[in-house]
Amino acid sequence: MKVLGIETSCDETAVAILEIDTSGLRVLSNLINSQVKIHSRYGGVVPEVAAREHILNILPVVNEALEKAGLKKGKIDAIAVTAGPGLITSLITGIESAKTLAYAWNLPIVAVNHIEGHIYSNFIAPTEKIEFPALVLTVSGGHTLLVLMEGLGKFKTVGQTRDDAAGEAFDKAAKLMNLGYPGGPLISAWAEKFSGDKKIELSRPMINHPDFDFSFSGLKTSLLYSLKKDKNWKKRVPEYAHEFQQAIIDVLIKKTIRAGKKYKTKTIMLAGGVAANKELRRQLEEKVLEEGFSFLKPDLKYTTDNATMVAVNGYFKAKKKEFTPWKNLKVNCNLEI
Repeated sequence: MKVLGIETSCDETAVAILEIDTSGLRVLSNLINSQVKIHSRYGGVVPEVAAREHILNILPVVNEALEKAGLKKGKIDAIAVTAGPGLITSLITGIESAKTLAYAWNLPIVAVNHIEGHIYSNFIAPTEKIEFPALVLTVSGGHTLLVLMEGLGKFKTVGQTRDDAAGEAFDKAAKLMNLGYPGGPLISAWAEKFSGDKKIELSRPMINHPDFDFSFSGLKTSLLYSLKKDKNWKKRVPEYAHEFQQAIIDVLIKKTIRAGKKYKTKTIMLAGGVAANKELRRQLEEKVLEEGFSFLKPDLKYTTDNATMVAVNGYFKAKKKEFTPWKNLKVNCNLEI
């Protein structure tokens, strides 16, 4: 089976082609047209601008993906497309493009939940066998979730953010310190420069709450007040970046380990754009293995929004004939997976 995946939930126009046979899974092409440079001048993603760029980019990226894979349109078996959650205007571009191609090429369509797609990034090239039940920490700019995965396509959300997602908190913290956009990579880079004794203490919201929900708005406020009180904070950016990053990591790890123990999971997985954070990857893996779970994390190129994860998820749905008639395909921003 060959699946063409389309991802346009935010500001990346992504297309990938996946081939699956008895020998396994192969990524024939994985293209991402990023709009980061465009949106960085605004300090964040502007939905209207993102949608217009998707319209300009989507078909050229599809054609390039086919060319790179060495395929013609008649060699595709199914189209998988992100239906939500995400920016509605961006999602519409991907969905309408998928519907048009499916109609023209007479192909079935699979609607993919964006969060579920991130989870399946761990299935692209797993370094270990995935044993169920599994717990997935999904951390991105718009979402922070703990998802119990009892089997393929069997999900239950056991914890989620009550306000800011972790990636959103990174962006806002970077803005408070005038570091630029996107905030996650910039704060991570500044944090690496810190090597002294830590003197700053920021809050760890809800770290000791008995449930598995998250809250990062209080951490952002804690940073804001600390900066206002510190007249020399501009000389201490590495320390602030290090402490802010560590506060998020501490909360994520403690909640994840506690949830893994409660639900007696065998595997813990990391997914989402913030899964690219080197310290989160290192510290979470270290703690997970220490506690006796097996651990999986996606390759760095599959952590941010990409279409390969959409195609993988689409493949598993296509195997079960979970197709969506193109006339019924529409944006679905329901967070439940």
